[in-house]
Amino acid sequence: MTQARHHGGDHWPIRPFSKRVGSPGARLRTAAHVAASTAVLPVLAVSAIVLVDLLGGSGMIWLPLLAVGPALAATTSGPLGVLSVGLLAVGLGTALGIRDGVPSHELVVVLSALAAVTLASGLASALRGRREKVLAAVRSVAEAAQHALLKPVPATVGPFQTAVRYSAAAAEARIGGDLYALVPTPYGVRLIVGDVRGKGLPAVGTAALVVGIFREAAYDEPDLLAVVDRIERSLARNLGSDDFVTAVVAGYPREGRLEVVNCGHAPPLLVRDGKVVPAEPTHPTPPLGLRALTGEAPTLQVLPLADSDQLLLYTDGVTEARDHNRDFYPVAKGLERHLTDNPARTLTALHEELLTHVGGRLHDDAALLLLRKPTAAEKPAETATVPETASHTASVSRTVPPHARSSTEGTGRSSDPATA
Repeated sequence: MTQARHHGGDHWPIRPFSKRVGSPGARLRTAAHVAASTAVLPVLAVSAIVLVDLLGGSGMIWLPLLAVGPALAATTSGPLGVLSVGLLAVGLGTALGIRDGVPSHELVVVLSALAAVTLASGLASALRGRREKVLAAVRSVAEAAQHALLKPVPATVGPFQTAVRYSAAAAEARIGGDLYALVPTPYGVRLIVGDVRGKGLPAVGTAALVVGIFREAAYDEPDLLAVVDRIERSLARNLGSDDFVTAVVAGYPREGRLEVVNCGHAPPLLVRDGKVVPAEPTHPTPPLGLRALTGEAPTLQVLPLADSDQLLLYTDGVTEARDHNRDFYPVAKGLERHLTDNPARTLTALHEELLTHVGGRLHDDAALLLLRKPTAAEKPAETATVPETASHTASVSRTVPPHARSSTEGTGRSSDPATA
């Protein structure tokens, strides 16, 4: 995972183009942010009140409004900035009061009120600064947790070009109940994309459990169904009766052969010759954690995967994203519109369109993982993550346990174009 910082593997949400620095709108927003983060707005507010008093000559009516300055500074500046604005307001209030002939006892009351507001605003500013430091610490912990749970995916894994985009519904949390993992193993590249029922810390804990088991089992088990069995057994011990995880577990054991186990999840989208086709499961399997209730064992589906083919896996945070008209986001059509030979560029455009569709913020966790099989002309430029000889040897010598073989006979292995 030495290429985790590569642009193609960057899995942080990408901001829409309209918010990037360089556009006129971005420059205006940057200027507004700078103004809001300094004492510019409080000073402008105090100056406006002084100007109104000078032009109107209303005296006592306008002087109390000078308290707006330090109160506003509490939201944009530190305690020192609040104190500076407060002193400015007191000084100008004194000058205006003398100019307008305000009685001394009334002027003292106004200036005392300004001083009290300034002190209270300074305290509020100090507390706000402390909360911001705590939030920054929480963010750093959340980022560390995300990198431990959802490790960045390199731009190239085994024979694939890869890209990931992840958005948590809780903006400050950084992580949620969606999960993904993509690892090179002695049995080929294996991956999982899933969605935990529920939200919050329990969902994050379940996602961490599933990803941890998958990473270990993917290296240990020669058969993909055995990997799914390991996850199922662990969830049966640790989940409640109403909890479950929908997931797609896939493996690429040898050239041209993609194995998929769909456990109640949205079907992956297979891209071939520019056309997007859902890879619907031939035998639907219940979500992970519910096998004991249904008694149905998972089945293995085999898909041919040729050069230049792509495979998109996603969670329901993408398909259930709605616009202001309550229309769902058409992920298949969106993929067709933004399809390129660069998975990172494709997902960037797709993710931006998804955010635009929902108005800028998702209301559910969303994960997108895109694989592309390079063409023969592109293969010399690849960086192999697993030695080709080891992967090929493991694929050739792979054995399927009897229970796995019997459960897959109905999936149409004999009609697999990759093995025909």
